[in-house]
Amino acid sequence: MTEHKKSARLFPHIVLWFAIIIILFPLYFVFVASTRTSADILSAPMPMYPGPHLIRNYGQALLEGTKNLGASAFTMMKNSFIMAMGISSGKIIVSLLAAFAIVFFNFPGRKFCFWAIFITLMLPVEVRIMPTYKVISDLGMLNSYAGLILPMIVSATAVFLFRQFFLSVPREITEASQIDGATSMQFFRSILVPMTRTPVAAMFVIQFIYGWNQYLWPLLITTKVEYYTLLIGINRMLSGADVQIEWQIVMATTLLALIPPVLVVVIMQKQFVAGMTDTEK
Repeated sequence: MTEHKKSARLFPHIVLWFAIIIILFPLYFVFVASTRTSADILSAPMPMYPGPHLIRNYGQALLEGTKNLGASAFTMMKNSFIMAMGISSGKIIVSLLAAFAIVFFNFPGRKFCFWAIFITLMLPVEVRIMPTYKVISDLGMLNSYAGLILPMIVSATAVFLFRQFFLSVPREITEASQIDGATSMQFFRSILVPMTRTPVAAMFVIQFIYGWNQYLWPLLITTKVEYYTLLIGINRMLSGADVQIEWQIVMATTLLALIPPVLVVVIMQKQFVAGMTDTEK
C-alpha cells in the first residue's frame, strides 16, 4: 500500500519535470547560441554547451547591435520600457478615473457610457488600427513616444475591473467622506486609490507585459531606428537581404528582451496574485 502511494506521488513529479524540460529547452538553446559564433550556430549539429563568447556577444548586443540594424539593444530596451510604462500607467490612470465617474457620479447616460466602453472589447485591434494611424499621422506623432503610447492607454478591461471593485465599496464610506467635507477628488485620491492597490498592481503587471509585447502598432508608426522597440528590432535583424545575419547577436537580444517582463512578474508576484484572487472588500 505504501509503495503504491509512493509511485502515485512520483508519477506527477515525473510529468512536471518533463514539462519543465520541454518549456526550458528552447530558452537554453537560445542562451547557448548567444554565447557562440555565427559559424558555430550554423554548423550541424550545433554544440549544446555554452561557448566562450558570452561577454563579447552580449556587450555587442547591448552597445552596438547588428550591422544591418544600426541600433543597440540598450536603445531598443529603453524604447520598449518607456512604451510599456507609459501604456500601463496611462491605462491605470484613465481607467481609474472612468470607473470612478461611472460608479460614483449620477449623470444621464451613465450605463450607456459604460457599455459603450465595454463593447469595444469585441472590436479587434486590426479593425481600428488604420483610423488610429490616420489620426496619429495627422497630429504629427509618427516616430514619437507620444504616438507609441497615447492610442494604447484606453482599456475596457481595466475600466470593468475597477468598476466592479468600486461597486463593492460600502456607501457608508462615501457618505462619511462627504460629511467630513471631502471633495470628490479628495475622496478619490485619499480613500479609493489606496483601497485599489492590489487591483492596480495586478493590472500594472498585465498591461506592462501587454505594452512590452506590442508589435503591430510600433511596426506601423516607427520608421526611424532610434524609436524601434525590441520586437521591431529583432524582426529587422532577421530581414537583412545582403548582409549575413549575426545569429549570436539576435539570440542575445532575444534573451535580453525577456529580462524586464520577467523581473516585473517576479517582483510583483504577490501583489498580482492578491489582485486577481483577493475577495476581501
